[in-house]
Amino acid sequence: MATSYDSYAVPEVLDRREGPHGEIVLRRHGAVLQIIANGCFLMDTSDGRSERRLVDAALDALAGRPRPHLLIGGLGVGFSLAHAAANPAWGRITVVEREGAVVDWHRAGPLSPLTRDALADPRTEIVEHDLVRYVGETPATYDALCLDIDNGPGWTVTDGNTGLYSPAGLASCARVLRPAGVLAVWSAQPSADFEETLRNAGFQQVRTEEIPVARGVPDVVHLGVRPG
Repeated sequence: MATSYDSYAVPEVLDRREGPHGEIVLRRHGAVLQIIANGCFLMDTSDGRSERRLVDAALDALAGRPRPHLLIGGLGVGFSLAHAAANPAWGRITVVEREGAVVDWHRAGPLSPLTRDALADPRTEIVEHDLVRYVGETPATYDALCLDIDNGPGWTVTDGNTGLYSPAGLASCARVLRPAGVLAVWSAQPSADFEETLRNAGFQQVRTEEIPVARGVPDVVHLGVRPG
């Protein structure tokens, strides 16, 4: 949903909750919906092209694998889920989201128009869980893992997420990927250090794809392939 800010509009708080990881806020700024976590801007509905590209880049890297099972880390405003569900090439689509408020906003709240069809798709499963713990504990495996739970490896929403981008965290990500499975990580800015960490963690075909945005530094998708 491509919309624009009204610079004269005063942001309106639609919901504010205290969760296990701090405050989570949904607000409206003109026609744009925004998610704010612990006072940190997380994402909004102003564009979504980079979130959609996150999913497409992972699918492209799978090189025609039939009906791949996708794991999306973070529901956010729903761009990645909606885009994946609109593509019949994906098999099952699992979304892990730790904030119950975000899930509520999609199921019966202001964000529902963005993901109503995707949530009704029989391929879709929403798991309310902390992604960092999930990739370390789940027995399930996936063909692709798309991470969009922070503003990037160096700009996390909570301190607990930092470990996900460390060698140990990336080992957990690799553990839930099937052989030749793809890890795609959204970031608000490129990180050569994270590329090197991906390589040191054993990922192959590591690269960074830039996605132009209306203003400022391009968003990026970091990609790596698990050996197999």
